[in-house]
Amino acid sequence: MSNAPTPTTKLIGFGAPAEYGAHVFKVQIPPGRSGLVVLSEEFGLRAGVDGTPERIIRAQLDRSLWTPLADISRRDFNARLRATKSSPGTWKPQENVLDRMLGKELAILMWAAEPASSKEIDTICEKWSALRPEERWWLYSMTSAEAGGVGDRNRGWRKALFYALSDGEGMSTTSVKIPEAETSERMSLFL
Repeated sequence: MSNAPTPTTKLIGFGAPAEYGAHVFKVQIPPGRSGLVVLSEEFGLRAGVDGTPERIIRAQLDRSLWTPLADISRRDFNARLRATKSSPGTWKPQENVLDRMLGKELAILMWAAEPASSKEIDTICEKWSALRPEERWWLYSMTSAEAGGVGDRNRGWRKALFYALSDGEGMSTTSVKIPEAETSERMSLFL
């Protein structure tokens, strides 16, 4: 997450600062089983500075695809919030607020899931959860610079996220054992 909370920082939702004008992400979840789940980045007090907009809608996802994403992201985010002794969050059918770094991570997950079938969602969730937060942040930076708006669904890095995270039947849970050299002498990397 962006900054470790100080004892006086009040957090809401998934680790978002409650203070006025904070840079956060918001997820609007419709009631029921239909409609679109909308992820927006809200720039708070930074809006208007050097052309920064007030808000950018980053993703829209059909409600039917949201449930597995909600579950995996909730578990991941709450484990990290608990590690910082912050209260966990829950997804509710209303506006949900996230810390801006968690919002970037959720954007990666939603962008990868946009063109997915229900069969591909489990693989996407599994591969997303295997990424470290720093890897997700890097992917967000690369993707949002080229195709970060709601209308950029099938462009550049956004399209690549789907292929990278939906490819295959899932992640292997076993690690690959690299065999030791047959001789006890190690070769130099630069020979």
